[in-house]
Amino acid sequence: MTTPCASNPPAPTAPTSASTPSLAVLTCEARLFLREPGSLFWILVFPTVLLTILGLVPSYREADDGLGGRRVIDLYVPVAVLLAMIMSGLQAMPPVLAGYRERGILRRMSTTPVRPSALLTAQIALHGAAALGSAVLALAVGRIAFDVRLPGQPAGYLLALLLATASVLALGAMVSALSRTTKVSAAVGSVVYLVMMFTAGVWLPVQAMPDVLRRIVECTPFGAASQALDRAASGGWPGWTHLGVMALWTVLPAAAAGRWFKWE
Repeated sequence: MTTPCASNPPAPTAPTSASTPSLAVLTCEARLFLREPGSLFWILVFPTVLLTILGLVPSYREADDGLGGRRVIDLYVPVAVLLAMIMSGLQAMPPVLAGYRERGILRRMSTTPVRPSALLTAQIALHGAAALGSAVLALAVGRIAFDVRLPGQPAGYLLALLLATASVLALGAMVSALSRTTKVSAAVGSVVYLVMMFTAGVWLPVQAMPDVLRRIVECTPFGAASQALDRAASGGWPGWTHLGVMALWTVLPAAAAGRWFKWE
């Protein structure tokens, strides 16, 4: 499946407001982001649409003894949440940043009072906010349409959600750092995207995987996130091992992105 994202957005204009340069860049980038219906659909709408389609399958709404008495649709709410993050961090953000570099926008910004780092921060903030908004939508639809219980451990669920968002944005920043052009960014992002889709449980919930495969998947950021979100949804505190895996996958790619990221 291909996801049409904003690989060639219009160049950001110089901020003219009296606010701080960083806030002006964020405002400008937010306007450009909202003009991209393709990206907004895949991040905000598609995960919940997929959840709705799966929820309409009668067998997915029936309790399964093999899943501890839970329903398949109960397991797919966290999957929809993670899918939005994958779309945002690995499919939408890297082509935008690579496009700005390829077209010389970052180099031109370096000659103004606005630093290129303000643009990077704005992109991370916008795509992170979109992913979190999609998570709220998926939780709401799951509860209203399919009677999926809200997280029994809200604090733990929120912590796992924030760590998962941070890890995918760090991965997206690393992909952006390694990609000199939008074509390379799309290719690298698609490979990582497909791997993360599997580890997040899009095709097969992590909880239903064989033991050996599940242990391997839990070492990935979204395999760990899936388990952490599922545990918090069931009312328990997320496992510290899963939280640690997500934290590690946040720190290491972020450090790599900071080392390898080039503005021109």
